[in-house]
Amino acid sequence: MVFVIGGGLCVLGQLLMDVTPLTPAHVLVLFVVLGGILSGLGLYQPLVDIAGAGATVPLLGFGHALVSGTIEDINNYGFLGIFSGALRSTASGIMAAVVFGFFMAVLFNPRSKGG
Repeated sequence: MVFVIGGGLCVLGQLLMDVTPLTPAHVLVLFVVLGGILSGLGLYQPLVDIAGAGATVPLLGFGHALVSGTIEDINNYGFLGIFSGALRSTASGIMAAVVFGFFMAVLFNPRSKGG
């Protein structure tokens, strides 16, 4: 189910870019917001329970992580959970992106289009 659901979400994103005027940036924002909305409504967690990483790795999963972490911290810490939840639940992924991005920038020298 991981590959079926994860692949289906990726196919959906690719179709949105191929058959609509949406750019990759539009699809990115749409998927993160949609994942957050579905998570807030309690509709995304059942998909995560079935698909595991197939639902948490795509961009929808990032929106889900933001909202579910916020809800969890609100339940644990009250009002302050609004500020800590999303950051706590996504910090490792964000930090990995920063670290790997840094190392790729150091290791590789991109060529300009003009020369």
